[in-house]
Amino acid sequence: MNGPDAIDLNCDMGEGFGAYRLGSDEELMPWITSANVAAGFHAGDPRTLERTVTLARRYGVNVGAHPGFPDLVGFGRRPMALSPEEIRTDVLYQIGAVAAFARAAGVPLVHVKPHGALANLAVKDARVAGAIADAVAAYDPGLILIAYGGELARAGRARGLRVAMEAYADRGYAADGSLLPRSRPGAVLHDPEAIVERAVEMVRTGSVVSADGVRVPLAVETLCVHGDTPGAAAIVRRLRQGLEAAGIRVRPLPPAVG
Repeated sequence: MNGPDAIDLNCDMGEGFGAYRLGSDEELMPWITSANVAAGFHAGDPRTLERTVTLARRYGVNVGAHPGFPDLVGFGRRPMALSPEEIRTDVLYQIGAVAAFARAAGVPLVHVKPHGALANLAVKDARVAGAIADAVAAYDPGLILIAYGGELARAGRARGLRVAMEAYADRGYAADGSLLPRSRPGAVLHDPEAIVERAVEMVRTGSVVSADGVRVPLAVETLCVHGDTPGAAAIVRRLRQGLEAAGIRVRPLPPAVG
């Protein structure tokens, strides 16, 4: 478990497709400790997957699978009415894709973090959460499941998985602890200094102030930043520097036990 003096810093990576690139992975990777690698459903392709895993190996960054809905057009941010069986097999398929490239590169697959609408549904829908957790446990019960609470965290623990609790350094929160929809003002934060200040507060106090002014409790083991935000590389660099200046050690999630 992370204490108030240590935190993992994770980022969604490899989210281009074919000739299209999203984010500046080469600039971001030196500043993070865990890479959530897109597995081809919401973004990514075999070449992008290989490049991203190789880049993570170069900088000693943990590699994790980042499964999403099969929605390239909507970047996995649109809810889809899939059955639990479809979700389970889709997630298992995507874990296997990232794991293949990790094995070829000689690095372990450490964690799984659902993407976008899939992750948001899993926080509130026990059937979606259970399907994701079943896929992770079936592939490797030693993998860490990253969740920001709710049903997904409960489902992971019920299946004996280690769950790393996540907070979002660059996203706004609602009073119930959910993320603000991206259509709402303040849903995505852009000011590096404000992001640093809030991130330090999250780690130190285990809470965040919502957009409505309500203090929301958070369990924080890993902080997420988004690589597709304009100016993301500068934000992430400043965030890591700010955390370390505050005496908070930035390091990868420790391996799951058992």
